[in-house]
Amino acid sequence: MFPTMTLARRLTLGLLTLLCCLQSRAFAEDAYTSPDELIGAVESFLEERVQEYLLDTSLNARHETQVKTIDPRLRLAECDKPLTLTQQGEPTPVGRINIKVRCEGSSPWTVFVPAQVKLYRPIVVALQPLMRGALLDNSNVALVERDVGNLGQGYLTSLETVLGAKLKRQVMTDQPLAPAYLEQAELVHKGEQVVINARTSSFSIRMQGEALADGAKDEEIRIRNLSSNRVIRGRVVDQGQVEVAL
Repeated sequence: MFPTMTLARRLTLGLLTLLCCLQSRAFAEDAYTSPDELIGAVESFLEERVQEYLLDTSLNARHETQVKTIDPRLRLAECDKPLTLTQQGEPTPVGRINIKVRCEGSSPWTVFVPAQVKLYRPIVVALQPLMRGALLDNSNVALVERDVGNLGQGYLTSLETVLGAKLKRQVMTDQPLAPAYLEQAELVHKGEQVVINARTSSFSIRMQGEALADGAKDEEIRIRNLSSNRVIRGRVVDQGQVEVAL
């Protein structure tokens, strides 16, 4: 006959069993890759990619990285090898992107983590609503810091390149200006009198002429020499001034 198990012994065995179960559960929980670990890996990967991008492009900009929250119910096995991360889609690490995180260990898995990288630069924006054909000057445009990550039509970073230009389309207040929105304003208009600068390497001659077409800076137009009545071609260099090479 086996001796009867005492109550104390039964309680001791019960407690030992409970502790073993709790310990096994703790080990099981530790065997997963946590969402925080995934987010940290993606943030480190993007930080390195953005720094490389800024260095390669010589851009002077600040950036912010936002990784989408991962569902805490996600259960991915703990990876016994370093995680492999790659960017999907566009190679530029700016804007809305997806990062592929892959474990190539004994329990392999793959997950895609959405993120957004905001890249802030001073760009040209409209200070007020502007109609098509409006001339741009310091009263209606300025440099303002904006996120350029999602500006698919491009943007402008220098006021000097837009001052005196003319809008090809209507824009709203605070709207970034894209290169396609602009055209050079005419400095010479058809029928106006202009100054013709005829130049050689050793001398220059100034004479009066009449513009036979509208012309923006650096455009070549037809002009009539009012002294000889001869029609020649010249390059618009400034307001009411055309240059002719001899």
